[in-house]
Amino acid sequence: MIWSQLNSLEQWNVVFESEEKFIVFKHSTRCSISTTALSRFERDWDTSSSVKPYYLDLLEHRNISNAIAQDTGLEHESPQAILIENGKVLKFASHLSIYVAELLEA
Repeated sequence: MIWSQLNSLEQWNVVFESEEKFIVFKHSTRCSISTTALSRFERDWDTSSSVKPYYLDLLEHRNISNAIAQDTGLEHESPQAILIENGKVLKFASHLSIYVAELLEA
């Protein structure tokens, strides 16, 4: 799977305001649960999906995570996967409840 990295607030604002359907995976590189969820997510990803996956390293970019929480109205969790289209949350999951198939069926 090929991730697009979220590295700036400006980038987040552009992506969030776009009309594309995308998933943000918020990952803590120090958390074993997050590592497990990320590994499973990558293994189960449907490469034929038109949904664009974005990866956010929470330890490097907590400010972006805070903006995501504010813009979506979702409480920050880690790990967390959020499916968004046209600035609206379609589905979200956290921790070991993150399943690619369930997110993509929304």
